[in-house]
Amino acid sequence: MGLLSRRVERSELKPGDHIYTWRAAYAYSHHGIYVGGSKVVHFTRKKEAGNAGLDSAVAVSTLLISPGSLPECPTFPDCGFQLPDSGVILTCLDCFLRDGSLHSFDYGVTPAAFLARLRGGTCTTAAAPDPPDAVVRRAMYLLQNGFGSYDVFENNCEDFALYCKTGLILPPPAGDDPGIGRSGQAAAAVGVPLAALLSTPFKLLSAGPLGMAAVTAGMYCAGRYITDIGVRKDVVKVEVEDLSAHLGWRCHESAKAKTKEEQPAGGTVTIRLLPLKRKRES
Repeated sequence: MGLLSRRVERSELKPGDHIYTWRAAYAYSHHGIYVGGSKVVHFTRKKEAGNAGLDSAVAVSTLLISPGSLPECPTFPDCGFQLPDSGVILTCLDCFLRDGSLHSFDYGVTPAAFLARLRGGTCTTAAAPDPPDAVVRRAMYLLQNGFGSYDVFENNCEDFALYCKTGLILPPPAGDDPGIGRSGQAAAAVGVPLAALLSTPFKLLSAGPLGMAAVTAGMYCAGRYITDIGVRKDVVKVEVEDLSAHLGWRCHESAKAKTKEEQPAGGTVTIRLLPLKRKRES
C-alpha cells in the first residue's frame, strides 16, 4: 500500500473492485466500480449533449470549448450508456481512465494506515466490503435507476463507489444543513481550510510556524478520521432497492417503467450487464 495511493495493473482487476484514477495533475480523483469485461460503472453529472463518459469537471469545460464534438470511443461503440436524467454511466475502462493510471481503493485499513495516507479518498477503515456479486448488482441497479443528483460534497463519484461497495449511506441532511457525504476526498478538501481556521486561536500557544503547522496538521488528520464511514455512527446499511425511498430521491420514470416491464411473473428482477461490442477491424 503506497503512501499516496495503491496503483494496480489491469490484469489484477476483478468484478466488484472499487477503482479510481487521478485527474488534473493529481488535483482530484475519479472513482468507479469495475463490473468486468473492461467495463466500469461510475457517477458524474446528469447526461448532457456531448459529455457522456466524462466526469463533471471535465464535462463542463469540454462543453464550453467545443460542445457536441467529442469523438466516438475507439474501443467500444456502445461506451457511454447513460439514461436521461441520470448521472450513472457505463463506460469502457479506457474511457474511464482517460490515459490516467489505475488505482485501487483500500478497505479495512488500520487507523494508523488511514492517517498515513496524505490524500483523502484513497482508503477507508470500513471493514469487510460486501461480496463482489452484490457490489456489481448495486452498480448495475443504479445504472438503471440513478443515484440522485450529483454534488461535489454530498453525493459524488466516491460516494457512489463507497455505497456500491458497502451498502452504507448517510441519512438525508436535516433542514438547510448541507452536510458532508461519505467521500474522504470531500472531507479532506473541506478539512484543510477548516483546520487552518480552527487552529488560529491556538497560534499563541504554538512554538512559531512549526508549532502552528503541527496543530493544523493534527486537526486536519482528526477531521479526516472522524468523517470516515468506518468511524461514523450515523451511517446505516440500506438495500439498493430501498435507496430512493430512504433518501427521498425521485427515480427516473422511464427506468422504473422499463424495470417493471422486464420483471418476470415470479417478481424477481434480473439485471444484466449491458454488452459492449468491439468495433470490427477495417
